[in-house]
Amino acid sequence: MAASTDVRIIDQRTPQERERPFLPGAGKTWLLPFYDAFTRVGGVRALHERAVELAGIEPGQAVADIGCGTGNLSLAVLAAQPGARVTGLDPDGAALRRAARKARRRGVALTLVQGYADRIPAQDASLDHVVSSLALHHVDDDGRSAFARDALRALRPGGRVTIVDFGGLSSNAEDAGNPTHGHGPAHALRHLPRPMRSRVAHSPVAARDHGDGIVALLAEAGFSDAGEVAHADRRFGRVTFVQATRP
Repeated sequence: MAASTDVRIIDQRTPQERERPFLPGAGKTWLLPFYDAFTRVGGVRALHERAVELAGIEPGQAVADIGCGTGNLSLAVLAAQPGARVTGLDPDGAALRRAARKARRRGVALTLVQGYADRIPAQDASLDHVVSSLALHHVDDDGRSAFARDALRALRPGGRVTIVDFGGLSSNAEDAGNPTHGHGPAHALRHLPRPMRSRVAHSPVAARDHGDGIVALLAEAGFSDAGEVAHADRRFGRVTFVQATRP
């Protein structure tokens, strides 16, 4: 079993960023202890496992999990590929402490960084993979664009980004026909647990993940072959898996 010293939390925020607002994973800070229960009910673990499968992470590769929250995607990476070197990034210090406890219980090595998606903790061209799950939908437009550009910077040539988030290429057509049915935003909001429903409803960019929003985001940043590679329908709506490669 790995020693507890293999799990660490680093605060990379600047003094100015310490007051920077962010939306907690469960919508409200006091709901954090229930967040993992919400995700279990929603079947999010299977989404993480699918994302890891699609990413194709190999032993020894460096992976950054953006918006890692309580660490579930990071831990899914390590469960599938124990030899990976994983760093989780999130602005929520309480969520990172919860992720650290979970990693120590599992005896895995994990670096956790408190910071924001527009400043990935990695040297230029040093990462093999950037992954993210259900996080980008509550980052504003400027932050999303900055994330995509910084992911391109941090990935080595041939490195891959894999993003899981609400939406999908078929969502727009369904929602245009009936905004209260199908697998789009309205359907998703009805079926989310109330705290998570609040999180998505108050996101300024949630709707922009639908259709080809994430694909366009990555393509505009300079990634090649950006596209939806899979989707999954859950009780809270459609989730898309998008991948792209750094040229």
